[in-house]
Amino acid sequence: MEPIRVLIIDFSHDELSEELLAIFEEKKDFRCEFLKLKGTAGNRDCFKKKLSRGIFDLFLLKLTPKDSVRAEKLIGSPGFAEFRQPSIICTGDFDSGKLLNFLNLGIDDFVIAPLNPEDLFCRIRRLTRKVTLTPKLLAKTRERIGLGKIIGKNPGFTAEIAKLPVIAGCDACVLITGETGTGKEIIARAIHYLSPRSGKPFVPVNCGAIPNDLVENELFGHERGAFTGAMISQKGLISEAEGGTVFLDEVDSLPLISQVKLLRFLQDKEYRSLGSVKTRKGDVRVIAASNHDLEDLLRAEKIRSDLYYRLNVMRVALPPLRDRPEDIILLAGHFLKKYTAEFGRDFRSIEPEGLLKLQNHDWRGNIRELENVIERAVLLGEKPLIRAGDLLIGDGREEKSDQSFRAAKARVIESFEQNYLIKILETYRGNISRAARAAGKNRRAFFQLIRKYRINVEQFKT
Repeated sequence: MEPIRVLIIDFSHDELSEELLAIFEEKKDFRCEFLKLKGTAGNRDCFKKKLSRGIFDLFLLKLTPKDSVRAEKLIGSPGFAEFRQPSIICTGDFDSGKLLNFLNLGIDDFVIAPLNPEDLFCRIRRLTRKVTLTPKLLAKTRERIGLGKIIGKNPGFTAEIAKLPVIAGCDACVLITGETGTGKEIIARAIHYLSPRSGKPFVPVNCGAIPNDLVENELFGHERGAFTGAMISQKGLISEAEGGTVFLDEVDSLPLISQVKLLRFLQDKEYRSLGSVKTRKGDVRVIAASNHDLEDLLRAEKIRSDLYYRLNVMRVALPPLRDRPEDIILLAGHFLKKYTAEFGRDFRSIEPEGLLKLQNHDWRGNIRELENVIERAVLLGEKPLIRAGDLLIGDGREEKSDQSFRAAKARVIESFEQNYLIKILETYRGNISRAARAAGKNRRAFFQLIRKYRINVEQFKT
């Protein structure tokens, strides 16, 4: 088998550069060459000259935080695109926002020091054999994971969903946050099935449902005789997900001792089954989720800070349904169609009074609560229309009309503001100063609106 040819592009030579060279020197199935860039001028020409002398299977860009601007210029240059190969960022200290920006520019993955050689080699091998998704294969993949369930046009929601293909393309840990019922597992499945790991298992784990004294056994398995009643060896969920993805829902429910074991696995990709003296390797991507404010749990010392930062490399923050008023009717229509087909009922639509009732509810249970309301209405309602009285929401009492009016008015205003900001930022390509002037607002007030609706301005820049 031909060795994998890696070009290390080094923007600032340091100890990490030496470590990389030492790591590859010992691997006979890799052929490594080194390109040291100097200053800001001539980097693209230097890069093109190096590529004219040889063909490489993968680019490994070694950066320090101060190199980000130079790296962005090189990655965004026509020359880099011309010789496009799978690419990995290697760095000692980068924040997730900058790393996400590099992924948006086309970088496939990244590793952060301290380096784990086997993890690095595993990522390189996966990228160099990655199969490109054809439109037909992508369509089948979308159908398989049920991306039709990801419904919505709210700008805050769609901005988070737009991240998924980028996040799926790398192999870093992902943290999905959002209230109960916002669809965190659907998002986790989308990331998995859009990734190179899609042919391997997706294993969901509800950490809150595992007794504290059984967490380690569930995750890592046990050997025969490890404890009383262990008559046979048993694989853990990490082993079952080999090559694929483990989804740790309610990860903050893990006891602190189990958090230590999980952290070690995330750092080294190594684990031991209960009763075993043998250390095993696990090629598994971890996606975690929580419906709590993890910063609050950090302050309360209910989650380890090192585990939190290891999990929170890439983040998807799902907004609650009450912040997505324009999506309530879309989702209600989706569930109506789903359950009329499932139960063989012939409902054509929801009457206007019923739609208004749905829009005026605050949906503390989010999408899951809405689905439950529509399912019950389909089962108990009288054809051909779902009427307001069929929609049994909360304790069944109607909200006061003045509260409903204020809530409806606030939602309309929020929807207008969000859509207006999106359109004007698109028009001025993410230039906040020009967009603010066109909107007749000062820059600070305009920026506060952007922050209020969690709009990612970078997506509009070209």
